[in-house]
Amino acid sequence: MNLRLSAAPLALLAALSAPAFAHAQDADIDADVRVTTVDSVIVTGRPDPEDPAVVAEARARLSRTPGAVAVVSAESLESRYAPNIADVLRDVPGVFAQKKWGGDVRIAIRGSGLGNANHLRGLFVSQDGIPFNEADGFGDVQMVDPLLARYTEVYKGGNALRFGGALLGGAVNLVTPNGRTTGETASLRVDYGSWRTARAHAELSGVRGDWDGFIGVTGVTSDGWRQYSEGQQQYITLNLGRSLGEDREVRLIVQGAYIHQDIPGALTLTQALNTPVMATAVNLANQYQRDYASVRTTVSTRWRLTPGLLFEGAVYGTWKDLHHPIFQVIDQESRNYGAFGRLDWEGQLFGKRADAFGGLWYRSGDLDAQQFVNVRGSSGTRTASARQNARALDVFAEGRLFVTDRLALVAGGAWGRAERDFERFALPGVASSFTQTLNTDFDWFAPRLGLLWEDDGGNQVYANVTRSVEPPNFGALSPTVGGFVPVEAQEAWTWEAGLRGRTAAFSWDATVYRAELDNELLTFVVNPALGIPAATFNAGPTVHQGVEAALDWRFAPAWRLRQTWTYSDFFFDGDRVYGDNDLPLVPPHLYRAELRYTNPSGWFIAPQVEWTPSDTWVDYANTLKAPGYAIVNLNLGWRFNNNTSVFVDARNILDERYVSNFNAVTDARVASTAVFWPGEGTSAFIGVRKAW
Repeated sequence: MNLRLSAAPLALLAALSAPAFAHAQDADIDADVRVTTVDSVIVTGRPDPEDPAVVAEARARLSRTPGAVAVVSAESLESRYAPNIADVLRDVPGVFAQKKWGGDVRIAIRGSGLGNANHLRGLFVSQDGIPFNEADGFGDVQMVDPLLARYTEVYKGGNALRFGGALLGGAVNLVTPNGRTTGETASLRVDYGSWRTARAHAELSGVRGDWDGFIGVTGVTSDGWRQYSEGQQQYITLNLGRSLGEDREVRLIVQGAYIHQDIPGALTLTQALNTPVMATAVNLANQYQRDYASVRTTVSTRWRLTPGLLFEGAVYGTWKDLHHPIFQVIDQESRNYGAFGRLDWEGQLFGKRADAFGGLWYRSGDLDAQQFVNVRGSSGTRTASARQNARALDVFAEGRLFVTDRLALVAGGAWGRAERDFERFALPGVASSFTQTLNTDFDWFAPRLGLLWEDDGGNQVYANVTRSVEPPNFGALSPTVGGFVPVEAQEAWTWEAGLRGRTAAFSWDATVYRAELDNELLTFVVNPALGIPAATFNAGPTVHQGVEAALDWRFAPAWRLRQTWTYSDFFFDGDRVYGDNDLPLVPPHLYRAELRYTNPSGWFIAPQVEWTPSDTWVDYANTLKAPGYAIVNLNLGWRFNNNTSVFVDARNILDERYVSNFNAVTDARVASTAVFWPGEGTSAFIGVRKAW
């Protein structure tokens, strides 16, 4: 076993958690001068008195998990500009979510989908449990509107068993507001800022008898910081519910989205640091862009069967149309549908307190894929036509048995099956087209064992071990003229231990984990001239290990210091090509801190820092690094009363030139290194919100 966790990260982990135990008896902070914005993401067994009831219930439910979880409330977004999922998850340690351009975000948890050049893999992202991923696991987070989520749940790694899957990264689930959870009848918000960015958002909700309803709309437009990065988005959500008794309801949710985004392209490292606003010549000449529309419809129910037994289930259907001029015009239409059912039980077993959940998930999808010659952003001659069909079934269960009043044993697992059917059609008169088929399937069982200890104050210590499995999606199978790449499913065993808790002055959450992977699905830039015909391969043994730590400290009635630190140590373990080299892309250290002062009269000021002190490898051969960076932000605002507030969100105020993220390459000495996405320069946004 190759152990590379240094003493320094472990010492910092101890330092983060030790003060909280030392101040366990601190007196409560005066409630009249508490920060009114609920922005903690830490989940503990002791509720935060500032949480709205619906958020407190979510934190209490997640605190049953013997592993790393988090909740981000809608209140935490009210006083800052958060246009995408990276801004929502910025304070969750262990989550790497960085913007490329527009709404395109690279997101990974514990190295999931490491280096995936485009979109999403290795992580389940959903709203109300309904996936943004296609049925084969491929996904896109640009359809996420943070303003149309009441709160966001983060389940890292195997802690996402509640959603049935067994992915290395786990799950991120946004929960839609409804007429009973918003706490407001109506609200209006307008944001405006740099690069002629404008966003308007409106909500209307209410309850009448057994019925409740919510409708929310958002419109965004921006010229973008870089050349040729203009974009616009429109979102709408309707949530209509009917109560049929205590804790019994049926709900219809309809969501629509349209996104247009110009694509400025990746740069060389020199360009990214010296001329970052430039767009690449090929993107300008061929008008690279992404346009798609989506409609998602869900019918769900929550039904209390007995005092100790609750059923939750849903059926859903989604439709997406994509027009994507890049090296060719990618034109796709996909349809996905599925159903899930889950039982939650609380009671006694062998005279001991116990609880459990179990259920099944079925997903199916088909995608019509066409490719055309790109004629300045329009479709020319058709060059390829294919049909992709995917199906997935997960059966899962997990239970807790309290062998003592404070110690619970946890056991569970998921059985899964994934099917991939691919057919490429030969096109008459097109010499490069050909017929090709693939029919393959994957089966697995992923068990889970854990311990959870909780004291009388709700402070917790936990440990678990989980197996994860990720079958390759259609993109990873890489159909080429020579056939399909023989890619196997990625497998891993992850060991995790941590602690979390809360006192009057401190909230803390710290986790250490180690994942040992076989057949890790790694991606890089395709280059046939270098013998790289496909974008995905199975690596030899690899290891992902690290530390995820967060500490909130209210050291005076009006002052609060929040810190998060993620240490990521990902490496090959005796690979036949790369030996024990480090894996690229995720920075070894990522530290964020915010110092907030809130005046009793309602105004606040909060300087922030984001710091990656170490350089990050770009290639598997470990010959090129992206430099570390430190950026400083400033957030300030004023809450005039309970219904009206204004804020200013200023970012990168020192105008640091830095690389936000990049795509992996095999060997930077021989491969093209135009793979860097520059971080945005100085910007400022002002927002005004009015509620009734």
